[in-house]
Amino acid sequence: MTQTVSSAMVDWIAVDWQADRIAAVALGAKGIVGRRETREVASAGPQSHEAALLALIGDWLRPGGTTPVLACGALGARDGWIETPFRKVPVALDPAADLVAAPASDPRIQVWVVPGLSQERPAEVMRGEETRIAGFLAGNPDFDGVLCLAGITTKWVHVSAREVVSFRTAMTGELFACLSSHAALLRDPERAGRDDGAFAEAVGQTLSRPERLASELFSIRAEGLLRGIAPATARARLSGLLIGAELAAMRPYWLGQQVAVIGTGDILDAYVRGLAEVGIVAETADGASMALAGLAAIRAGMRTGTA
Repeated sequence: MTQTVSSAMVDWIAVDWQADRIAAVALGAKGIVGRRETREVASAGPQSHEAALLALIGDWLRPGGTTPVLACGALGARDGWIETPFRKVPVALDPAADLVAAPASDPRIQVWVVPGLSQERPAEVMRGEETRIAGFLAGNPDFDGVLCLAGITTKWVHVSAREVVSFRTAMTGELFACLSSHAALLRDPERAGRDDGAFAEAVGQTLSRPERLASELFSIRAEGLLRGIAPATARARLSGLLIGAELAAMRPYWLGQQVAVIGTGDILDAYVRGLAEVGIVAETADGASMALAGLAAIRAGMRTGTA
C-alpha cells in the first residue's frame, strides 16, 4: 500500500518488522499521518535492512533533517539489521529500556530497535511480541493475568504488576499451515467456510485426550475419503484439534486466570472460541494496534528521558 505524506508532517516513524512483512506508521503532531506495509522483506545484513526500510519510508523523511524511527521485531534478530540482546524474564516492562541504535548510513534516519525477551527454563525467546504486551499494558495498566498473543506461533504470557513473569510458545499456526498444504488433510485449504460445531467438538477431543492428536489428525483424511466431509468441516476439525492440544499444554497459563487474546482475523477468533470451550470469556485486542501503542509508549519514554 502506498500513501503520499508530506515529510513536514512526520515527527517520527513506528515500524513493526515481522519475518514476512514490514508495517510502518508515520506519526505527527495530530497522530497518525500515514501507513504503509510491504511483503518485500530484507535478506540478512544491515545494508539490506536499511535499503528495505528506505524503500518503504524514504519519501516520508525530511531532507537535511533526521527522523527518529522506532522498530520492533525481526530486524533485531541475529541475521537482522543489528542483533539486540534479550532481556531476561522475569522483567518489568519498561518499554523504553535497553533500546539499541541500528547503524544507519543514511543521515535522514536514526533507528532504535526494541530488545526482545528470553527465558532460561524452559528455553523461550520473543521478538516483537514484547512491544504488543507493552502496548496492551499501556491501555490496561492494572491487568494481572495471561496474554495470549495469537499468530503463526502463539505465545502465552503471564503478566503481573506490569512484569512479564514467564511465557511459553506453541507452534500451532505453523503446524496448521504445514498439515493443510503438505499432509493432504484438507482437499481445498483455501476455500472459505466455518463449521463451529466441528471446531468445538475437535477442541474437546484433544483438550481431554491430547495424546490422541496424531491419530485424530489422520481421521480427517479418512473421513474425507470415506464420507466426503465438507472443506469447512475438515478445516474446522484441523484447527480445533490443534488448538485443543495447545490448550491442554497451556492449562497452567489459562486455568483460573484473566485472559486477553491479542491478534487479528481468523486466528484471534479461533483462540477466543477455543477458550470459550473451557469457560473463559477472553478480552481481545488488535495486534497491529497494540504494536503501535507499545512503540508510542517507547517514544513517550524517550521524550521524558527514560531511554
